[in-house]
Amino acid sequence: MTCELIILEKRTGNSWDIAPQVQKVTYTTNRTGSPGTLKFTVNASGISFVEGDVVRFSVDGQVIFLGWVFTKSRDRYAVIDVTCYDQLRYLKANASYCFVGRTAGQIVQEIAQDFQLKTGALDDTGYAIPTLVKEDKSCLDIISAAIQETLLATGKLYTFFDDAGALSLREAGGMIAQGVVGEGSLLLDYTYKTDIDEHTYNSIKLVRPNESTGRADVFQAVDSFNIGNWGLLQLYQTIDEALNDAQAAAKAQAMLSYYDRRRRTLKVSALGLPGLKAGQMLMMDVPDLGDISLFALVLLEKVAHTFENDVHTMDLEVQELGV
Repeated sequence: MTCELIILEKRTGNSWDIAPQVQKVTYTTNRTGSPGTLKFTVNASGISFVEGDVVRFSVDGQVIFLGWVFTKSRDRYAVIDVTCYDQLRYLKANASYCFVGRTAGQIVQEIAQDFQLKTGALDDTGYAIPTLVKEDKSCLDIISAAIQETLLATGKLYTFFDDAGALSLREAGGMIAQGVVGEGSLLLDYTYKTDIDEHTYNSIKLVRPNESTGRADVFQAVDSFNIGNWGLLQLYQTIDEALNDAQAAAKAQAMLSYYDRRRRTLKVSALGLPGLKAGQMLMMDVPDLGDISLFALVLLEKVAHTFENDVHTMDLEVQELGV
């Protein structure tokens, strides 16, 4: 395994490959809500860099991360802890948008243009969101909401990520990673959890303001069987007044289909696969988990790579392992 960790100093144009001076590098991606993060510790002797300088990390010639220095913490011996983020970091800024009849890809494109960010492959979801109104919300949250609306309407999940310096939106089903993680194949350890505590709802109640009547219209979808099993777990949301009755009722039913289930979470420690990101699909083979045996493509919610002393390991988090 050959690693290259390049820092480009913008002020002078100088660049350094500091990989020989770094013992440990961690690279973490989450499927939603946060930028890709690269962290490392380096002895600063003979090099100079500041916040905003460019960092590129490659393994065996494959670019794993391209981003910018955001945090430096130095001790008395000139050892610096460095935190870098990719382009998604700039989308933590709050903004207000009103989109009408726009696809998730079009929404990403418009926001990226407003923030002067580079885009790459943006899949056409084929679904124009009727209305998406967000005030004083982070751009990451706005894009996540567009992806969630698309999922509820089409059943297709899209992943938004930075692909080596280009914002990309891809259908998760088309992002299948090479390799298998499981018994006899890279797996080191795992923990498996089931719950109905987080993100499980058997009653959806959507409320739509109605200016003409001065009252709210209510649209509800319930699963009486699972209410009997688990008790009433209700999700209450206010929806846009522009949605008609049929759209509001369909949205309630789609949300019930998505949330009305026991959640399964698998956390895995394994030997590393370079380039693996959250939002990709990966084949896993983990039998005898208790209530299920897993042999299927799964969606990666979180991937944390560690490169240390020429050893590459990773921690993976997977949810939605079937009903």
